[in-house]
Amino acid sequence: MAFNLPSQHRALVLESIEAGFQFKSVPTPHPSEGSAIVRIEASGALSYFREIYNGMLGYSFPTPIVGGYCAIGRIVAHGSDATVLQLGQLVFVDCVIRARDDPSALYLSAIHDGGSEASKKLMREVWRDGTLAEFVKVPLENCIPLDEARLCQGLGYSVQDLMYLSYLLVPFGGLRDIKLEPGETVVVCPATGGFGSAGVMVAIAMGARVIALSRNETKLAKLKEHVRRGTPGANIETVTLTGDESADTAAVAAFGKIDAILDLSPHSAAKSTHLKSIVNTLRPNGRCSLMGMVDVAIPAWTVVSRNLSFRGKVMYERNDILQFINMLERGMFPRGENFVTTKAFSLENWKEGFATAAEYIGVGQMVVFTP
Repeated sequence: MAFNLPSQHRALVLESIEAGFQFKSVPTPHPSEGSAIVRIEASGALSYFREIYNGMLGYSFPTPIVGGYCAIGRIVAHGSDATVLQLGQLVFVDCVIRARDDPSALYLSAIHDGGSEASKKLMREVWRDGTLAEFVKVPLENCIPLDEARLCQGLGYSVQDLMYLSYLLVPFGGLRDIKLEPGETVVVCPATGGFGSAGVMVAIAMGARVIALSRNETKLAKLKEHVRRGTPGANIETVTLTGDESADTAAVAAFGKIDAILDLSPHSAAKSTHLKSIVNTLRPNGRCSLMGMVDVAIPAWTVVSRNLSFRGKVMYERNDILQFINMLERGMFPRGENFVTTKAFSLENWKEGFATAAEYIGVGQMVVFTP
């Protein structure tokens, strides 16, 4: 089933790393079994889009490719095997693509090919292009229905607001993976970047007490104020990291034993000692979700003597998305500026949008592209 689709549509195409992006007309995809065509209303931006697509980060992906990340849009066509998705329905477009015959073969659409031969093949030959376009073809299972009446009319979220899901879902996947419980104390670090600050908001919504860590005292104060303004009475404390392992351990330990850790360290913090400091404060049977790039040795006896658990997590599972949207639809998150303030750019202004995304980072901050 389909609306009338144009033969061509506009997209931001990376012909090669050397040539860079071109804003051009490309053929509009048509649905096949197992797929849907989505008309994009808002496409999310990562703060490091420039470094991904200029090759600085060394991410592997085929070219030419339409760039992008997650998006919000409407179903305009789908394969005959669709049973729930309806034409015109508002959906969240998930960028995590998994092979149907091997879910462990996964990659991030238009971002990274996953590194395995299976995921590379899938990206190269089947699901290549991202969401910086007017239309995108995606697997049916990557279109997550949104209750538009409840979210937009009832709770007052705009479509652009809803793009903040792309940040909030990542820490939610890690926190669910280590089974964070209401009333537990979790350390989120670093807590003032895009994913870290989103992790603080998620942990608060899940009923946890949060200890937020960062080297930037000013940004920590802004984070704390934002969270408490949106969720009065939120149980959040902050610690300014010094880089001194013993001092940082003592600062975190002052809040008592820690139940869990969520680490979202970027590449630039790979050699930081903060994780070692926090692990020293974990209670027996404490858990740690590793979702970033921190690279630090933890003494074996520290782990063994206290039965500590460490789990690596890439993004999230589909069930995590469904559960998160249930929470959002039940009103468990703030609204308006207490949720997110978005800066929107047209695809034609992608250079300005990429530059803004690199600077507009932190709690309740998001850049989107609107075709």
